[in-house]
Amino acid sequence: MAALERFDIEKVKQIFEESLRDDDDVLLDEYLKAYEEINKFFNLMGTVFSFVSSDVRSKIDILYDFRSETDAERAENFITVKTMMTYEKENGLLKDAKYISGSRTLLRLHRGLEFIYEFLSRLASLTEFDKTQLACKLAYEMTLAKHHPWVIRKGALVAMYALPTQGELLKRVCCNVARAIEILPEMLNNTKLVYDRTEALYTLYDLHHLP
Repeated sequence: MAALERFDIEKVKQIFEESLRDDDDVLLDEYLKAYEEINKFFNLMGTVFSFVSSDVRSKIDILYDFRSETDAERAENFITVKTMMTYEKENGLLKDAKYISGSRTLLRLHRGLEFIYEFLSRLASLTEFDKTQLACKLAYEMTLAKHHPWVIRKGALVAMYALPTQGELLKRVCCNVARAIEILPEMLNNTKLVYDRTEALYTLYDLHHLP
């Protein structure tokens, strides 16, 4: 079995920076490229993070399908988060039970991004010898736990007991730990910018409660 690719914090920083469009929008292709890198982090953590990673791959692929539409005019509706939401809302697609919604799909990734931001923010304040379980628990309870049924919440909290120390975790997921620690604040800043813009668009279009 091939070794899993390591998580590149610097790449996430760069791609999220490139994803910023105008003053309030996010390019969907770049968002997905950055999320591909974040998904490596989830995969490297294995079953411990299955509560967030279980359907990330399928959500990314659904959004890629929208971007690779053979109908160029339709594909243009999915260039940015804002154009996607505008298109789906104005055309009544969000009320069509048979339609696989890009806005609904992105919402799941958006919630996962909030979790990874909160977890890595707490990770940055730990020493290499500190356990990461509490940081993960607090990040989860602030974010994804609000959207998960009890059985998933219970399983997630149990799985967190297997989390290693900060130093061990970074060695597991990153190639160059020293560089990762150095670049992490910038990566978190860009992640927050992307998250906040996406969050504001979900609020603007009143789409936070998509089923």
